[in-house]
Amino acid sequence: MTRVRQSARPTPASPVAATETAPATHRAKDQSPVLLLSQGFSAWLAANDCSLALTTYQAGRLFLIGRRPDGSVRAHERLIEQCQGLWTDGQTLWTSGLYAIWRFENDLDPGMVKPDGVDRVFVPREGRVTAQIDVHDIGVGDLGQFGGPHGTGPIFVSTAFNCLATTSDHASFRPLWRPPFISQMVGEDRCHLNGLAMDGPRAAYVSAVSRSDVADGWRERRRDGGVVLDVSTGEAVATGLSMPHSPRLYDGRLWVLNSGQGELCTIDTKDGTVTPVAFCPGYARGLAFVGRYAVIGLSRPRRNQTFEGLALDDKLAAKDAVPRSGLLVIDIDTGRTVEWLRFEHTIDELYDVAVLPGVTQPEAIGFRGDDIKQLVRIGKDGETR
Repeated sequence: MTRVRQSARPTPASPVAATETAPATHRAKDQSPVLLLSQGFSAWLAANDCSLALTTYQAGRLFLIGRRPDGSVRAHERLIEQCQGLWTDGQTLWTSGLYAIWRFENDLDPGMVKPDGVDRVFVPREGRVTAQIDVHDIGVGDLGQFGGPHGTGPIFVSTAFNCLATTSDHASFRPLWRPPFISQMVGEDRCHLNGLAMDGPRAAYVSAVSRSDVADGWRERRRDGGVVLDVSTGEAVATGLSMPHSPRLYDGRLWVLNSGQGELCTIDTKDGTVTPVAFCPGYARGLAFVGRYAVIGLSRPRRNQTFEGLALDDKLAAKDAVPRSGLLVIDIDTGRTVEWLRFEHTIDELYDVAVLPGVTQPEAIGFRGDDIKQLVRIGKDGETR
């Protein structure tokens, strides 16, 4: 069982709630609380009328963070191997796994709340087997943007094939777009394309660790080879970044996580100026917004050739800090951290974060057990999906 405790000010942290989790075989041997929360985290969720979803890459979990009727925080999780990309509008939820992408749908009727306060039950309704193409960011938009027939569908980054893609009824995926410096469609992670910013129904910007056109070439450019590209032109709107992730359009600005520097930044798309807004004490991946706040995912960097030698290490040392795994809630007007959530053990790497607007306590049905076997919903006349 995933256990949660909430930071008290100024006294030491104390336990506040237990939560649903993965099967016992996947639980940490350490029975201390997995999650540590800032004192105001639950109140912040309530004030912004939202809950949060996040994916944990290495541990293979989808977490849904909400509030019980008594105000305690509930962290509900499901196991999805190599869970990375994430998109939700509060009713539909897409996420990626090791070899597939999954569509979940809320099974509760509008306005329905279960006796325990649950107001969203996400049920897996569609799984598309992609094979191991390393799906990162996911959006949902108009596929006609790329010259084919119009229609709404998932748009995702295939990092292994250096492209934006969508699902196919007859193949692992259908390529939609690739950077102009990528010379061929081949399963070699050349530039480490990873992030996707949607502008309404259109794919607007992507992030990549480099502009390399050779297999694994991005690793030699981790410190300063990162770019953010305009999908409509293929041109770079920002260069010189360090392992950028999670570009997002919000509040009339383009945002990005300059992960190797530990920074939340804005980008001036006219002149390419990158402006740091806040420091992130960890390897930042996953960015979502609500109101005047940014929610950022943090990871503890693996000690290998991917993460070693980045400026983030020096910045953490200068601040006498160690990298954290969890979430930061940052005021985008001041750059100040107002709330936080930290994984004390078990979870070291996050990939993506999403906001579920107007949702208090979400949960998801797993792929095994009685719930998935017994939950039956009969479609209505006129439904298209």
